[in-house]
Amino acid sequence: MMELILISKWVTFGFGLFFILIGILMVLKPETARNVLRKAGSTFFINYAEITLRLIPASAMIIFADYSKYPELLMAFGWFMLATSLVLYFVPRKLHHKFSLKAAGILKPVYFQLISPFSMLIGCFLIYSVCGC
Repeated sequence: MMELILISKWVTFGFGLFFILIGILMVLKPETARNVLRKAGSTFFINYAEITLRLIPASAMIIFADYSKYPELLMAFGWFMLATSLVLYFVPRKLHHKFSLKAAGILKPVYFQLISPFSMLIGCFLIYSVCGC
């Protein structure tokens, strides 16, 4: 059991790093971030790989929440990600892709740069919540 908790801690830590790296990408290469958003749901593989990969950090946050500095927040974030991932399994792929194209059309590169600090803050929160536990 302790191995699962330790793995969950490091997966959550890695997910925090991922958020920080995405924030850096959004500030330095906003058009690249926008193009990645456009690809969401674009193919069968991308759609279901994206959804399935979201389940890993979501589950890790749920498992590690009780050992973190902010158990309620980590638990809520994990369950939110898990629930939205499960819902996306039942949303038609083309509808998911249509939504991502619409979002990418609305979110101009400058908007990615403006919201990038939030991605980095979420990443820092995730790392801080698991460090020293």
